[in-house]
Amino acid sequence: MMLNTITHGEPTSEPPLIIVHGLFGSARNWGVIAKRLSDERQVIAVDQRNHGDSPHADSHDYEDMAADLAELVERIGGPVDMVGHSMGGKAAMVLALTRPELLRRLVVADIAPVPYDHDQSQHIAAMQAVDLAGVEKRSDVADQLAETVEDKALQSFFTQSVDVKEKRWKLNLDVLERDMPKILGFPEVEGSFDGPTLFLSGGESDYVRSEHRETIRAKFPHARFAKLPGAGHWLHAEKPRDFEAAVRTFLNLDL
Repeated sequence: MMLNTITHGEPTSEPPLIIVHGLFGSARNWGVIAKRLSDERQVIAVDQRNHGDSPHADSHDYEDMAADLAELVERIGGPVDMVGHSMGGKAAMVLALTRPELLRRLVVADIAPVPYDHDQSQHIAAMQAVDLAGVEKRSDVADQLAETVEDKALQSFFTQSVDVKEKRWKLNLDVLERDMPKILGFPEVEGSFDGPTLFLSGGESDYVRSEHRETIRAKFPHARFAKLPGAGHWLHAEKPRDFEAAVRTFLNLDL
C-alpha cells in the first residue's frame, strides 16, 4: 500500500529517518520534531493505513503495517533509521524482526513487544458519536467530544483527524474498532533484530515495565533503555525538545 508521507529536508550522507505515528495519529502530528531533526538528515513522517491521508484498508494488523513500511523503505532506498511511537513502535518492531536488512537503527517510543489491555474503544465510540453534518470548524468537533472525552489534549488530538470540509473522519473507525484486539496485541514473530535499538519511555508511563525487559532483549539483543522524566505515554507531545534531543543523540552515537 502506498502510504501518504510528509518529507522534511533534503537527503544527506546520513540515512533517512522515518517517523511512524501511533493510534489515531498522523504524520502532521510530528511536524515540529520532524522539521527540527531534518537539519542533519532527511526525515519522512508517514500516515499509516486507515489514518491521515493514507488509503483505508479492510485490515489493520502489524504484519500489514510492517509490509506498508517495507514498501516505503524499498522505494526510498534503505537501510533507514526509524522512530515509532506506540502502535507505530509495534509496526516498526515487526518490520525490524521480519526485514532487518531495511533498518539501521530503531527508536521505540513508549511501547514493548507485548500485548496490552489499554483498550481504546471508548475513544472510537466518542468519535463515532460526533454529528459531523453541522460541523463548520474543528472547535465544533471538540465541543461535541467534550461530552464524553474529559481530557482537553485528547479532544484537540482527535480533531486533527477530521476533514472539516468533507465532514468525515480521516480515521477508518470501523476497521480500527474491529481490529482493536490485534492493535492491542503483538504477533508471534520469529527472529531478532541485531541493530542498535533505543526503548525511550515516559518516566510517568506504565507501558514499558521492568518485567518486559527479558522479552525485549530476546528480540532486540542490543536494546538500550532511557526515560524522559515528567512525561507520560505521549512523551513526544509532552516533552518535544527532550524527545528530539534523545533521538538525535542516539542516531548520532558511534556504535
